[in-house]
Amino acid sequence: MKIIIHGGFFSESATNQETKKAKQNALSAIVQQSYEYLKKHTALETVVYATTLLEDNELFNAGLGSQVQSDGKVRMSAALMDGKSHKFSGVINIENVQHPIKIAERLSACEDSVLSGEGAVEFARNNGFGFYNPITPQRQQEFETKRNESLRKGTVGCVALDQHGNLATATSTGGKGFEFPCRVSDSATVAGNFANQHAAISCTGVGEDIVSVALAAKIVTRVTDGFTLQQACDKSFLELAEIDGFAGVIGIAASGEVYHTDSHPYMVWAALDVTLKVFE
Repeated sequence: MKIIIHGGFFSESATNQETKKAKQNALSAIVQQSYEYLKKHTALETVVYATTLLEDNELFNAGLGSQVQSDGKVRMSAALMDGKSHKFSGVINIENVQHPIKIAERLSACEDSVLSGEGAVEFARNNGFGFYNPITPQRQQEFETKRNESLRKGTVGCVALDQHGNLATATSTGGKGFEFPCRVSDSATVAGNFANQHAAISCTGVGEDIVSVALAAKIVTRVTDGFTLQQACDKSFLELAEIDGFAGVIGIAASGEVYHTDSHPYMVWAALDVTLKVFE
């Protein structure tokens, strides 16, 4: 059993060590809590559980405390993928819900498994997910003063390998802040969130860069074709560098290999397996 989570890129952490430490401590607590959950649950259930904990922590740009778009509204995206069934589900630009990843989970049982905008909100309401305002006072102040330029690259994610050898991944984001209304990020696409029986990947960074190189799907495909997870990530990041892309990934392979890498520093993450705790 293994699990790895990320809290996205936080460039302000380079100068604000107190903020960086708080995020690292939060990730450490969440990964330990989620690992305990994994002991009695599937990888799919666990990545949803871990992502809801991340969505509930206002330190991260997903769920509570998501970035505000240029029209003053928060629109969130999230996706879920089961490595065993290859089922992908997600929501794009959903508003006024507490846990976008839980809406994605509910959609996994539906034929129309990726919804956006008003349709996603209507589906949430029809399935018992009530109104929730995710804007914190801090995010509102950032919007009003336009001081959030350095905070735009945050996303959260989780990848898990359960005791039955099944893989799953989940990713959730509140966007980059001040973007065009209804911009689509990578998080609810196979470029940012992908899994099969060989590997699972969650991405963070600049969504347009991640989509341009189909990053998550490309890494998983390479592992499927015989690369190690590290080899697949490293080769894919060489291709990302060709467009001067900005991204980070966490991943687990069916072999048990756990790997993370980024094109720039300050992606925060944490991982646990049966024998080892890793934290940065």
